[in-house]
This record gives sequence, C-alpha cells and structure tokens, in this order.
Amino acid sequence: MPSEGVTVVALLADPDAPTEIARRMARPLATRLGERSGGGRRFDVRVISEPFTSGTEEPPTLVRRIMDRASEEDWDVVVALTDLPLHSHGHKLVVELSHEAGMALLSLPSLGGWRLQTRAARAVEEAVLDLAGSRAGGAEGPAGGRSLPGPFAGRFAPVRPGPVDEDETADLRYVVSGPRGYLRVLAGMVRANRPWRLVPGLSKALAAALATGAVATVNSTLWSLSEALSTARLTIAMVGSVALMIGWLIVDAHLWHRSARVSPEARKRTALYNASTVLTVGIGVLVCYAGLLLVNVVWALFILNDRVFASMTRTPLHATEYWTLSWFVASIATVGGALGSGLESGEAIRAAAYSKREQERRRVLHDDDGADD
Repeated sequence: MPSEGVTVVALLADPDAPTEIARRMARPLATRLGERSGGGRRFDVRVISEPFTSGTEEPPTLVRRIMDRASEEDWDVVVALTDLPLHSHGHKLVVELSHEAGMALLSLPSLGGWRLQTRAARAVEEAVLDLAGSRAGGAEGPAGGRSLPGPFAGRFAPVRPGPVDEDETADLRYVVSGPRGYLRVLAGMVRANRPWRLVPGLSKALAAALATGAVATVNSTLWSLSEALSTARLTIAMVGSVALMIGWLIVDAHLWHRSARVSPEARKRTALYNASTVLTVGIGVLVCYAGLLLVNVVWALFILNDRVFASMTRTPLHATEYWTLSWFVASIATVGGALGSGLESGEAIRAAAYSKREQERRRVLHDDDGADD
C-alpha cells in the first residue's frame, strides 16, 4: 500500500445496531484518519451491512468469513463489527487483528453500555491506523515488533493483550477479564438488546395493566389500604410486582437458557447470557412500571373527588394521597400486566427483548444443545 493515495476501508457490520453505529461513524472517521495519518493519504470509508456472524460466534470461523469476503473486493483494510459477545481462550474478546490480511474483528458488547458510539469510533480508528500503517510499512504485525498504540488499551481498561496461537490468522488480540470485564461485557450486551424496545412489544400486557390500574384507582377499599401502608410496604409491593413480571416473562417466553454442556466455559457463557436476559427484561419492566405510575397519577387527578375520598378514608386528599394511591395501584396493575403477558406469543416477547443477532445466537445454541442430547 503506498504512503499516498486513497486507502479503502470497509466497515463490515452485522445488521441492526452494528450497521447503525458504522454508518454514523463513517464520514467523520474518514476525516479523522486523514488528519492523523499524514503524508497526504486519503481514506474512503465504506459501510457494508451483512450478517457475517450468521450461525456462529467462533472467532476463527468469523475471521475466515471476513477474509473470504474481503478477497472479493478492492478493500485495503476491513474492520468487522458485531453486537455478539465473542470469546477466545476463555476470555471475552474485544478486538483481534491480522496485519498480514489487513483485517480486524471488533465485539461491540466488550466496549460497555455507555458512550458506545464514541468508544466504537475510537477503537475502529486505532485499528485502521495500525493496520494501514503496518501494510504501508511492510511490517508483519506483532511478530515484527508492532502492537496497537497505547491509547487503545488505555481507553478501554481493563482491556489487555490476549493469547494468540501460532496457527491462528490473527496476530494481535485484546480481551477483557475479571469482574470489571464481566460487568463491562454484560452492560454492552444489555445495551445491544435495547431493553426499552420491550415496552411497545408488550402491548397486550400493557393493555391489561392499564385496565387494572383504571379499575383499581376508583376502588374505595384500595384507597383505605394505600393510606394504611407504610413506605416500606409500598416499596416491597413495588419490588414484588416487578419481580413477578420479570419472572413471568422469562418463564412464559422461555427466555432462560440452559446449556447441555458441562464445561466451565459453557457455564460461564450461560450465566452471562442469562444475566443479560434478566437485566434486559428488568429494565424494560421498570420502564413499563414508571409509565404506569405516571398514567395512574394523571388518572387519579382527573377522577378522584376530595370529599368522597375524605368520607371513605377520613383523610383529606392532598398530593401525598395522590402519590401513595398511584404508587400502590401501579404495583397492582403490574401484576395484572404479568397475567396479561400470557396473551403475548413467546416469539413476540423474544423479538422485543433481544437484538436480531442475539435472537439468532439463541436459536443456534438451542439447536446445538438439542443435537447434544
């Protein structure tokens, strides 16, 4: 690759979130690469949206697919982005590079759940500059004394170099490990699932919850109960109703994964996937609960009469009473929503709770486990 001219950079991205991230970074990435590389070099950044992880999550297989795809094009450097969590040698993979092939594979969940666009752009930028510089200089990657620039590892602590076997195509790998790394990947998996999409995906459950809340608000017995309950009991009612909703959705839609494999690595993966499921569904349910609480407050303000309320509860109807009643009714409505979620199909709930890649990954895992039985 000459030091001057145009360097063609391909961002090969899985559909859905990875493609969106790649498209947002493409134009500023070309400018940044040109500014940092110097020597009059220009970069042409192209985004290719393809499901290159279809049917597998093994890095060696993915690397072969990326190289085969790159051999059909005029790309100088290719960076592949996926929202699947990838594992290598018992560690959670962040990025791996092949300087000889001009290729990098980036697992977005390993970048965490916050500032994902910024972190992904920095990671891609560092990888492209390293690969482009290596090819221009004729270096052979780490074996020739090269490694990714220091800022890459520093920005993504606790990222550290990972082991690479001699027979592997990749020559440089960064991984995360330990509790901080686990939490980082878990947050990234939840972010990839975009749990807020669970709210519109539970239309029948929400309809049941809203109907339950509307009826409960005008029930004079509940007025008296809400006045008699302490803050601690109201909190317990909220936690219990949310937990019931989460558990019901996971069990009814068969979201809990059980691996037939007994290896420690398989157990760790299963625990990570199930933890991401609980957090994804939990965040979605909490958003639903907050929405129900808001609707109940508005409904109570519209429907309740202070004289009738005072005659039934012997307590004047003030802001505290509106809030307490709405809070209690939101918990009751959430239980009604849990029952109503039984009307939703399991496929609809899975589509709402998981990204497209995660849905496919779970189907593959289910098929593999069935084949092992």
